[in-house]
Amino acid sequence: MAQQRVRKRPMSEINVVPYIDVMLVLLVIFMITAPLLSQGVKVDLPQAASEPIPPEEREPLVVSVDKSGNLFLNVGENSEEPISHDTLVQRVAAVLRRQPGTAVYVRGDTAVDYGTVVTAMSLLQQAGAPSVGLLTEPPER
Repeated sequence: MAQQRVRKRPMSEINVVPYIDVMLVLLVIFMITAPLLSQGVKVDLPQAASEPIPPEEREPLVVSVDKSGNLFLNVGENSEEPISHDTLVQRVAAVLRRQPGTAVYVRGDTAVDYGTVVTAMSLLQQAGAPSVGLLTEPPER
């Protein structure tokens, strides 16, 4: 009678196939749910955080948000008076129709609520701004 030799696996060999299956299932779940969770305003961020804005031929549109949440636009007759959301959308859309490619920026007060700045950015997106930049002041040294 011939004896068959049975090769025993050492304990260090682990069958990873079930782990790969679980990982692929989780990957599919995350790929499906991730786009559903990401909602927000599209913002083109600068390539370098400390780079100053280059001078442009045209004056950029700047929407300022004060600490009370009032919106101001740097174009028009009364740029020091707060404007409504509808007026902001109309004026920005008119400027972008006449001068496409005009840069659009938001200046938010440090004390203003984050949601107010996001609302301003959303209004600019409704007006047709392809990208919106955020203005800051350089840190004091």
